[in-house]
Amino acid sequence: MINPAIDLQGGQSIRLKQGDFDQATLIENTPLAQVERFQAVGIDRLHLVDLDGARLGHPANQAVVKAIRDSFTGMIELGGGIRTAQAVADYLKLGIDRVILGSVAVKDPQLTRRVLNDWGSARIVIGVDGKDGMVATEGWLSQSTVPMVTLIGRLVEAGAVNFIVTDVAQDGMMAGPNLNLLGDLQAQFPTTNIIASGGIRNLADIDALKRVGVKEAVVGRAMFEGTLTLEEIKEANANAD
Repeated sequence: MINPAIDLQGGQSIRLKQGDFDQATLIENTPLAQVERFQAVGIDRLHLVDLDGARLGHPANQAVVKAIRDSFTGMIELGGGIRTAQAVADYLKLGIDRVILGSVAVKDPQLTRRVLNDWGSARIVIGVDGKDGMVATEGWLSQSTVPMVTLIGRLVEAGAVNFIVTDVAQDGMMAGPNLNLLGDLQAQFPTTNIIASGGIRNLADIDALKRVGVKEAVVGRAMFEGTLTLEEIKEANANAD
């Protein structure tokens, strides 16, 4: 399955390179128009990131998120600045299907376990962003001392199943996903759903991910570079296992 990404900053849709807020490209002044184009083609999955929330540590684009949820009939997963049980509850009650926990999964494992217990593993996704195998936090502005594999192992024990794994070095670079990292993690944790994010260019990359056991992916820049079309995404999702 392919989840098209929209990254929100200041109420607009942008794309970053390697998580660098100084390397932002404006995609759409009105993200809702972008969502409507997705839906018109038949896309029924959406990956949203509140970049302002990730940097500030609390939700910051709620109005845009609500407008998108009101308009889009498909599955929406959302991350960025969701670091309290209340924020999780607010978004899930708003109708967001899957909430992504990133920095808080590293910094507050007790909260993460409680949220998993309260809402279930189908609705809570763990965002594991990193570089050189180590977890990055605070919207990728800080590097932790926690290995990605260690974090995933802890949270598998806590009941987590879905993990969006982003190699920051690949993100937005259109150089292909880190197949070794993603395939190794999927093999090491076979009961999980490792969701690939970062560097995915085209359907060939999607096929390469499938060959290493990764069945779900997030794509962003490739859509706007034209190397992966909305029609291709729709068809790939229709043919997914």
